[in-house]
Amino acid sequence: MSDSSAINNKLMNEMRKELDEKRFIHTLGVAYTAAMLAEVHGEDPEAAMTAGLLHDCAKGLSNKKRIDICNKNRIPITEVEYRNPFLLHAKVGKFLAENRYGIKDDDILNAISSHTTGRPDMSRLEKIIYISDYIEPGRKHAADLDLIRKQAFIELDTALLMVLEGTLSYLRSAENEIDPMTQETYDYYKK
Repeated sequence: MSDSSAINNKLMNEMRKELDEKRFIHTLGVAYTAAMLAEVHGEDPEAAMTAGLLHDCAKGLSNKKRIDICNKNRIPITEVEYRNPFLLHAKVGKFLAENRYGIKDDDILNAISSHTTGRPDMSRLEKIIYISDYIEPGRKHAADLDLIRKQAFIELDTALLMVLEGTLSYLRSAENEIDPMTQETYDYYKK
């Protein structure tokens, strides 16, 4: 067993303890989907697995705890994040991945940090985690999910744009606030 496989086995056990059962099953779905996409698109499957396992590691924390961690560690919080503190699980997840789980790889940390809103000019690993979070096997209700799943294994940028369009459409129809970074990411990839 390689070092990264051993690390991922340890992380899997940690997430089993940290997350509720539904979130843990989702996390496994994201991790395995990300590893498969990484294999297809020439990315390191173990790195993708690590990022997938840790992408929601701060999801079980209360909104107050997420804000406290940000304030204590000088992690900037936008106005949108103050109004919707659940969005902070990505930034806090990056912090925990580095400081609690010992992840030092910047690409993995960025993939965790950007998995909720995306960001312009994402790395291939960031795109893989962002897409995997949307298409993992437990997801059932997004529009065009089968088409997006197929596209993800063909061409990442097209799949990414489809996920961004679906996310923005859902947020608008539910009359939820849209994080400006999600719109900025969509506009960047639309060009």
